[in-house]
Amino acid sequence: MAARGRPRNFDRNDALDKALDLFWRHGYDNTSMADLSAAMALRPPSIYAAFGSKEGLFEEVVERYSERVGKDIWGNLDLFKSAREATRHLLVSTIETFSHSENPRGCMIVLAAPQPDAEHSSVARSLCERRKGNVQVLKTIYADAVRRGEIPRGADLDRITNYYVTVQHGLSIQTRDGMDRDALMAVADAAMATWPSLIKTSLASS
Repeated sequence: MAARGRPRNFDRNDALDKALDLFWRHGYDNTSMADLSAAMALRPPSIYAAFGSKEGLFEEVVERYSERVGKDIWGNLDLFKSAREATRHLLVSTIETFSHSENPRGCMIVLAAPQPDAEHSSVARSLCERRKGNVQVLKTIYADAVRRGEIPRGADLDRITNYYVTVQHGLSIQTRDGMDRDALMAVADAAMATWPSLIKTSLASS
Protein backbone atom coordinates (compact mmCIF):
# COMPACT_ATOMS: atom_id res chain seq x y z
CA MET A 1 0.00 0.00 0.00
CA ALA A 2 1.35 3.46 -0.93
CA ALA A 3 2.55 5.60 1.93
CA ARG A 4 0.42 8.60 2.73
CA GLY A 5 1.62 12.06 3.67
CA ARG A 6 5.09 13.56 3.56
CA PRO A 7 8.26 11.82 4.73
CA ARG A 8 9.42 13.07 8.10
CA ASN A 9 12.63 14.53 6.64
CA PHE A 10 10.73 16.45 3.95
CA ASP A 11 12.43 19.76 3.08
CA ARG A 12 9.91 21.86 1.18
CA ASN A 13 12.38 24.33 -0.29
CA ASP A 14 14.73 21.58 -1.43
CA ALA A 15 11.82 19.77 -3.07
CA LEU A 16 10.70 22.98 -4.75
CA ASP A 17 14.20 23.66 -6.07
CA LYS A 18 14.37 20.20 -7.63
CA ALA A 19 10.96 20.65 -9.22
CA LEU A 20 11.93 24.13 -10.37
CA ASP A 21 14.91 22.78 -12.27
CA LEU A 22 12.69 20.30 -14.12
CA PHE A 23 9.93 22.77 -14.99
CA TRP A 24 12.52 25.37 -16.04
CA ARG A 25 14.35 22.95 -18.33
CA HIS A 26 11.40 21.11 -19.82
CA GLY A 27 8.30 23.25 -19.35
CA TYR A 28 5.03 22.36 -17.68
CA ASP A 29 3.62 19.97 -20.27
CA ASN A 30 6.85 18.00 -20.75
CA THR A 31 7.43 17.44 -17.03
CA SER A 32 5.59 14.35 -15.81
CA MET A 33 4.69 13.31 -12.30
CA ALA A 34 7.12 10.42 -12.73
CA ASP A 35 9.89 12.92 -13.54
CA LEU A 36 8.98 15.01 -10.50
CA SER A 37 8.81 11.99 -8.22
CA ALA A 38 12.27 10.86 -9.26
CA ALA A 39 13.87 14.30 -8.98
CA MET A 40 12.21 15.21 -5.67
CA ALA A 41 12.71 11.73 -4.17
CA LEU A 42 9.04 11.74 -3.19
CA ARG A 43 6.36 9.25 -4.15
CA PRO A 44 3.39 10.76 -6.03
CA PRO A 45 1.06 10.43 -2.99
CA SER A 46 3.55 12.47 -0.96
CA ILE A 47 3.70 15.14 -3.66
CA TYR A 48 -0.09 15.36 -3.74
CA ALA A 49 -0.22 15.49 0.06
CA ALA A 50 2.28 18.36 0.14
CA PHE A 51 1.16 20.40 -2.87
CA GLY A 52 -2.33 19.22 -3.75
CA SER A 53 -1.69 18.65 -7.46
CA LYS A 54 0.85 19.13 -10.22
CA GLU A 55 -0.69 22.57 -10.78
CA GLY A 56 -0.34 23.43 -7.11
CA LEU A 57 3.29 22.35 -7.12
CA PHE A 58 3.94 24.44 -10.21
CA GLU A 59 2.40 27.54 -8.63
CA GLU A 60 4.74 27.19 -5.64
CA VAL A 61 7.66 26.61 -7.99
CA VAL A 62 6.81 29.84 -9.82
CA GLU A 63 6.81 31.71 -6.50
CA ARG A 64 10.18 30.15 -5.67
CA TYR A 65 11.50 31.10 -9.10
CA SER A 66 10.32 34.69 -8.67
CA GLU A 67 12.12 34.93 -5.33
CA ARG A 68 15.36 33.32 -6.52
CA VAL A 69 15.60 34.52 -10.13
CA GLY A 70 12.95 37.06 -11.08
CA LYS A 71 13.85 39.61 -8.41
CA ASP A 72 17.34 40.02 -9.89
CA ILE A 73 15.76 41.15 -13.16
CA TRP A 74 12.54 42.90 -12.15
CA GLY A 75 12.88 43.54 -8.43
CA ASN A 76 15.04 46.67 -8.27
CA LEU A 77 14.12 48.67 -11.36
CA ASP A 78 12.69 51.52 -9.27
CA LEU A 79 16.09 52.06 -7.59
CA PHE A 80 17.77 53.32 -10.75
CA LYS A 81 18.16 57.06 -11.22
CA SER A 82 16.76 57.01 -14.73
CA ALA A 83 14.28 54.93 -16.71
CA ARG A 84 16.91 54.45 -19.38
CA GLU A 85 19.33 52.91 -16.86
CA ALA A 86 16.55 50.71 -15.50
CA THR A 87 15.72 49.50 -19.00
CA ARG A 88 19.33 48.66 -19.76
CA HIS A 89 19.56 46.78 -16.47
CA LEU A 90 16.45 44.80 -17.43
CA LEU A 91 18.00 43.69 -20.71
CA VAL A 92 21.52 43.05 -19.44
CA SER A 93 20.38 41.18 -16.32
CA THR A 94 18.11 39.05 -18.51
CA ILE A 95 21.15 38.05 -20.56
CA GLU A 96 23.37 37.47 -17.52
CA THR A 97 20.75 35.43 -15.66
CA PHE A 98 19.50 33.25 -18.48
CA SER A 99 22.89 32.55 -20.06
CA HIS A 100 24.55 31.68 -16.74
CA SER A 101 26.11 28.24 -16.91
CA GLU A 102 24.46 27.09 -13.66
CA ASN A 103 20.93 27.94 -14.81
CA PRO A 104 18.69 26.40 -17.44
CA ARG A 105 18.69 28.76 -20.41
CA GLY A 106 15.79 31.15 -20.92
CA CYS A 107 13.00 32.49 -18.72
CA MET A 108 10.70 29.96 -17.07
CA ILE A 109 7.80 32.43 -16.90
CA VAL A 110 8.02 32.92 -20.68
CA LEU A 111 9.00 29.43 -21.83
CA ALA A 112 7.49 26.96 -19.35
CA ALA A 113 3.85 27.82 -20.04
CA PRO A 114 1.60 24.91 -21.03
CA GLN A 115 -0.59 24.99 -24.09
CA PRO A 116 -3.72 26.96 -23.09
CA ASP A 117 -6.13 24.02 -23.36
CA ALA A 118 -9.04 23.41 -21.04
CA GLU A 119 -7.06 21.08 -18.78
CA HIS A 120 -4.21 23.47 -18.05
CA SER A 121 -5.84 26.81 -18.80
CA SER A 122 -5.49 28.01 -15.20
CA VAL A 123 -1.72 27.49 -15.29
CA ALA A 124 -1.43 29.27 -18.64
CA ARG A 125 -3.54 32.17 -17.34
CA SER A 126 -1.46 32.44 -14.18
CA LEU A 127 1.79 32.79 -16.14
CA CYS A 128 0.14 35.24 -18.51
CA GLU A 129 -0.92 37.39 -15.55
CA ARG A 130 2.64 37.34 -14.18
CA ARG A 131 3.97 38.50 -17.55
CA LYS A 132 1.36 41.27 -17.61
CA GLY A 133 2.44 42.24 -14.10
CA ASN A 134 6.01 42.69 -15.34
CA VAL A 135 4.72 44.87 -18.17
CA GLN A 136 2.99 47.07 -15.59
CA VAL A 137 6.20 47.32 -13.52
CA LEU A 138 8.05 48.72 -16.53
CA LYS A 139 5.20 51.05 -17.49
CA THR A 140 5.20 52.46 -13.94
CA ILE A 141 8.94 53.15 -14.27
CA TYR A 142 8.25 55.11 -17.43
CA ALA A 143 5.33 56.98 -15.90
CA ASP A 144 7.62 58.08 -13.05
CA ALA A 145 10.16 59.19 -15.67
CA VAL A 146 7.51 61.39 -17.26
CA ARG A 147 6.87 63.07 -13.91
CA ARG A 148 10.62 63.69 -13.52
CA GLY A 149 10.88 65.11 -17.03
CA GLU A 150 13.12 62.34 -18.37
CA ILE A 151 10.44 61.19 -20.81
CA PRO A 152 8.39 63.94 -22.49
CA ARG A 153 4.76 64.34 -21.52
CA GLY A 154 2.54 62.90 -24.23
CA ALA A 155 4.92 60.05 -25.04
CA ASP A 156 3.17 56.76 -25.79
CA LEU A 157 4.20 54.73 -22.75
CA ASP A 158 2.38 51.63 -23.96
CA ARG A 159 4.45 51.61 -27.13
CA ILE A 160 7.73 52.11 -25.29
CA THR A 161 6.85 49.46 -22.70
CA ASN A 162 5.68 46.92 -25.27
CA TYR A 163 8.85 47.39 -27.30
CA TYR A 164 11.26 46.71 -24.45
CA VAL A 165 9.21 43.86 -22.98
CA THR A 166 9.16 42.23 -26.42
CA VAL A 167 12.92 42.62 -26.69
CA GLN A 168 13.32 41.13 -23.21
CA HIS A 169 11.16 38.13 -24.11
CA GLY A 170 13.08 37.72 -27.35
CA LEU A 171 16.39 37.69 -25.50
CA SER A 172 15.05 34.90 -23.31
CA ILE A 173 14.01 32.82 -26.32
CA GLN A 174 17.29 33.43 -28.16
CA THR A 175 19.19 32.43 -25.03
CA ARG A 176 17.22 29.16 -24.89
CA ASP A 177 18.08 28.60 -28.57
CA GLY A 178 21.80 28.95 -27.88
CA MET A 179 22.69 32.47 -28.98
CA ASP A 180 26.00 33.43 -27.36
CA ARG A 181 26.42 36.26 -24.88
CA ASP A 182 28.17 38.65 -27.27
CA ALA A 183 25.36 38.35 -29.81
CA LEU A 184 22.75 38.84 -27.09
CA MET A 185 24.55 41.95 -25.81
CA ALA A 186 24.62 43.33 -29.36
CA VAL A 187 20.83 43.00 -29.45
CA ALA A 188 20.52 44.78 -26.10
CA ASP A 189 22.83 47.57 -27.28
CA ALA A 190 20.80 48.00 -30.47
CA ALA A 191 17.57 48.15 -28.48
CA MET A 192 18.97 50.81 -26.17
CA ALA A 193 20.23 52.82 -29.14
CA THR A 194 16.59 53.25 -30.18
CA TRP A 195 15.68 54.96 -26.88
CA PRO A 196 15.88 58.61 -28.10
CA SER A 197 14.08 57.98 -31.40
CA LEU A 198 11.49 55.73 -29.79
CA ILE A 199 10.49 58.47 -27.36
CA LYS A 200 10.35 61.08 -30.12
CA THR A 201 8.38 58.79 -32.43
CA SER A 202 5.88 57.88 -29.73
CA LEU A 203 5.47 61.55 -28.84
CA ALA A 204 4.92 62.59 -32.46
CA SER A 205 2.33 59.87 -33.06
CA SER A 206 0.38 60.29 -29.83
